[in-house]
Amino acid sequence: MTTSKKSVFITGAAAGIGRATALTFAKKGFIVGGYDIDEVGLKTLADEVDRLGSKAVVGHLDVTDPDEMATRVGEFADANGGRLDVMINNAGILRAGRFEELDVAGHHREIDINTKGVVNGLYAAFPYLRKTPNSVVANLSSASAIYGQAELANYSATKFFVRGITEALDIEWHRYGIRVIAIWPLYVQTAMTDDIKTGTTDSLGIRLTAQDVADAIANAIEPSALRRALHQVHFPVGAQTKALTAGSRFSPAWLTRLVNKRLAHQ
Repeated sequence: MTTSKKSVFITGAAAGIGRATALTFAKKGFIVGGYDIDEVGLKTLADEVDRLGSKAVVGHLDVTDPDEMATRVGEFADANGGRLDVMINNAGILRAGRFEELDVAGHHREIDINTKGVVNGLYAAFPYLRKTPNSVVANLSSASAIYGQAELANYSATKFFVRGITEALDIEWHRYGIRVIAIWPLYVQTAMTDDIKTGTTDSLGIRLTAQDVADAIANAIEPSALRRALHQVHFPVGAQTKALTAGSRFSPAWLTRLVNKRLAHQ
């Protein structure tokens, strides 16, 4: 029997944005599926969700493994009568530095987690999203998908991939009543950015918190009437990202490049 409670599946849920998002949805009464390779972090997450009076289902997940992804999503949905209201593809890694100075194996791993992990999540979740009325997928993109970022070239490219697959599937899956959206933060104060120093971190700082992004995700999942009428797909997070996104829409390509070059101190 399908439960009346809404459910959310979150990858990379043990810490940072994923953890803040899990707790935000727990406060809203969702059944929270929190999955990560960090099983210790997941245990403390489950305890926090429990203290909030909600239910957590947690488990190990390597998002680069399509079979494990399919198993975990299926287990979670089956525990909720086949229901999956929200799928959040959050897991990702960030490596900064000059492209040629970073090892190629690291580039490949970043691609595997940030892009293949999203594909695996989308593919595994689709049958359950299709069965659930008004279901939503939220993919974590980035302000680096506005224009390719120096010192973040590979990471930025993975977020362009997320942008593209989000736009395409939002059109494809509309026939099934599934919204597919992308969340666009700039740098966020998490462990991922602890040791990051680039031209753009010097120019723009690291101002957003994990909770800022979690709140943006929650608001995007349940958008205002205007956003719903406009069928907004991309949701920039924070004043800086909103300004950069708006500017890129109206500036010529040469000017967008120049702005990004200056921000990167290149």
